[in-house]
Amino acid sequence: MIGISACLGGALCRYDGQAKTVDSLKELVQQGTAIMVCPEVLGGLTVPREPAELVGGDGFDVWRGTAKVITVTGVDVTDAFKQGAILAYEKLKKQNITQLITKEKSPSCGRQVIYDGSFSGTSKHGVGVATAYFLQQNLSVFSDEEWLAQQTT
Repeated sequence: MIGISACLGGALCRYDGQAKTVDSLKELVQQGTAIMVCPEVLGGLTVPREPAELVGGDGFDVWRGTAKVITVTGVDVTDAFKQGAILAYEKLKKQNITQLITKEKSPSCGRQVIYDGSFSGTSKHGVGVATAYFLQQNLSVFSDEEWLAQQTT
């Protein structure tokens, strides 16, 4: 059993109310071999919601208290992102999940790339808030892009 970002499994939970469905991951959920989590929704954020990006660093920096998650209009949603990461981890832990596939570039779930905080579409190397927490808890995390590349080789 693996965990996946809910948007990859077809859940309409992204900030824009959409999904980023990966058919093969959705199939795993339907077969009962994967469970979906959305840290942002678990943290109490609505669907849809304002876009948010990490400002001042990446997810690890958020946990150190040196970066924040800010919406496009300047609202600090850092606490919701942190709470959602903790609740997602607890859900995964109850199911004995040790491996996750998360959505690259997400401020929660990005594994190698996140947006740079300027809301310009520019990305940078870094991890999202939930991914940082999952890694600190010794979970194996792969991005959807890494997983898809592995499936084609």
